Amino acid sequence: MKFTPFGIRSQEFNRTVRGYDRDEVKAFLEKLSDEFERIQTENDKFKIEVERIEEQLKEYKKIEKNLQTAILSAAENSSKAVDSTKKQTALILKEAELKAAQLIENAKEAANNTRDSVLKLREEKKLLVARIKAMINTQASLLEFNVENIETKLKKNQTTKGTQQTDEQSEIDVDDILEKLL
Repeated sequence: MKFTPFGIRSQEFNRTVRGYDRDEVKAFLEKLSDEFERIQTENDKFKIEVERIEEQLKEYKKIEKNLQTAILSAAENSSKAVDSTKKQTALILKEAELKAAQLIENAKEAANNTRDSVLKLREEKKLLVARIKAMINTQASLLEFNVENIETKLKKNQTTKGTQQTDEQSEIDVDDILEKLL
């Protein structure tokens, strides 16, 4: 049987000849009813407070679950980002190494080409110098021949005139002409 403050106040007892003092019983029941009402009111307040706290607890548990999910997601994303960054860094380094190797190879090839060109130019210079010397020698020989012919004619003419010239101007210096040309 469930007791209520109103039920306690309105409780009626059977009358007996030698029973308890009716006023005393009524006063006691009144106090008991007041205390029971106070306890029931307090209990109702506590029930409401417990329901409110349980709702808050549910909300906090939802928030906790969301935070845990967010933390796990952030950890996964940061791990993926670190992995991705490491891969990109490795690719960039590899690409830079390949480009550096290619640049070195191109530089070596260019140096070899330049060296080959220098060697070819030296050979061409030697050939040109030899050709020029040959041409100068040929021209010098021709000049000497012509000078001798002229001198012979002059001597014939001068012998007839009675004067003689020396051969100081007749020799040609080939090396001196070559140096002046180069």
